Amino acid sequence: MSRFYAPRGSIKGNRIILTGLEAHHVLDVMRLKTLDKVVAFDGTGTEYIGFIKGMGRKSVDVEIVERRTPLGKENCKITLIQAIPKKDSDYIMEKATELGVHSVIPVFTKRTIVSWNEGKRHSRVERWRRIAREASKQCGRPSIPKVDDIKDFKDALKSASDSDLNLIAALSDPRVDLKDAIRDFKGGKVQIAIGPEGDFTPDEIKKAKDARFIVVSLGRNVLKSDTAGLAVLAILNYEFGNG
Repeated sequence: MSRFYAPRGSIKGNRIILTGLEAHHVLDVMRLKTLDKVVAFDGTGTEYIGFIKGMGRKSVDVEIVERRTPLGKENCKITLIQAIPKKDSDYIMEKATELGVHSVIPVFTKRTIVSWNEGKRHSRVERWRRIAREASKQCGRPSIPKVDDIKDFKDALKSASDSDLNLIAALSDPRVDLKDAIRDFKGGKVQIAIGPEGDFTPDEIKKAKDARFIVVSLGRNVLKSDTAGLAVLAILNYEFGNG
């Protein structure tokens, strides 16, 4: 059954009006027809089962016959504070979405290689939000992760007070193993900070520790920035039964 994104504003009573890229996907890519059965999701946790009732040149009218809220567990809500790498940021966003990340805070750090003006920052964040939406549609999750505007790392640390457990992966000692850092954690909100090529600076690690972040090791092997966050997401999903 074909799956589409329908923001809340497109849902009126028992009708969904798909427009823009979603309508294009129905009309020109999938080439669906009147009375075909479809499923839509609103990005906030609800799915809608329906049938195509009408088609315009640039819109599709869907009649809703069932609303449902999938019962997947989310015993910990994971926020990924991700230093922007030189490349592969799109890949990180797509795979983090598939792995169930709750939100992503992209950050610039002292050793971040890329340098973007405000226009480039805005366009890249909008691109990541589209990727998160498309990845949510593809992987079947009913919610779309929140992608924050790009922040400086020191500003991202201010969110620590809203989290039950704050972790920062780093290569410099002293560190604790990730498994020890989460041993007594029973679930809730978790943040994990992942550095850029070259890791966080000593000053950034100190500021993170001052903000109640625990410095953790991800094992003996040095993981690339685009691997580290995804590895932690997979581990936390397994440990806390998210899914």
